[in-house]
Amino acid sequence: MPDKSDLATRQKAALATPTDLGADASRNISGALSKLLADIFALYVKTKNFHWHMSGRHFRDYHLLLDEHADQIFAMTDPVAERARKIGGTTIHSIGHIARLQRLSDNDAEYVDPLDMLSELREDNKALLASMRETHNLCDDENDVATASLLENWIDETERRIWFLFETTRKGE
Repeated sequence: MPDKSDLATRQKAALATPTDLGADASRNISGALSKLLADIFALYVKTKNFHWHMSGRHFRDYHLLLDEHADQIFAMTDPVAERARKIGGTTIHSIGHIARLQRLSDNDAEYVDPLDMLSELREDNKALLASMRETHNLCDDENDVATASLLENWIDETERRIWFLFETTRKGE
């Protein structure tokens, strides 16, 4: 069994990843990325929830659309977390940590109408987009071009999800 004082020392040891960004930039950007990651996980789980509980006459189309969106959202998680680590910061550690940081609300309702599901996801993607743009602005201010570049691709993907969700929920002419 390890010595408790040795364990405490190891747990408090800084990760000290080298970066040319200043300490404030590293802390601020990795903090913004952690909040973004918490929202990404929240949106991923909500998208899968609605995917699993979809019903109605457009079940197949909506079910497949949400599965595609969930895959795309989940694909952001590792790059976001790794980017925070690359710049000398840390990121989320647990589901509890996600719950404390997430800004998007959960939906635990037993039943949600399919069009309400899609509308709620559209609004959540819009909120995520706003957070991505805010983080991008922070990266621009701190001259972190690599994180800004990653965000630009995710912003484009998020705009596409918003577009699809908007068009899917639009009333026919």
